Amino acid sequence: MISARNQLKGKVKFVTLGTVMAEVVMDVGGTEVVAAITRHSSEAMDLKEGDQVTAIIKATEVIIQK
Repeated sequence: MISARNQLKGKVKFVTLGTVMAEVVMDVGGTEVVAAITRHSSEAMDLKEGDQVTAIIKATEVIIQK
């Protein structure tokens, strides 16, 4: 069980692997959500295009600009 309440179900659009990090782009209800995770984590989960995933967002602040 995860205590984070901000959980967004989506689908992986693509994964870009870097030397240390990976950028994971997800489609969440028509909105693009991007996460930066370690390459090791991306490879351990075997993330690839089309995978169903959940973006779990745990933040200490939200900044809004108008």
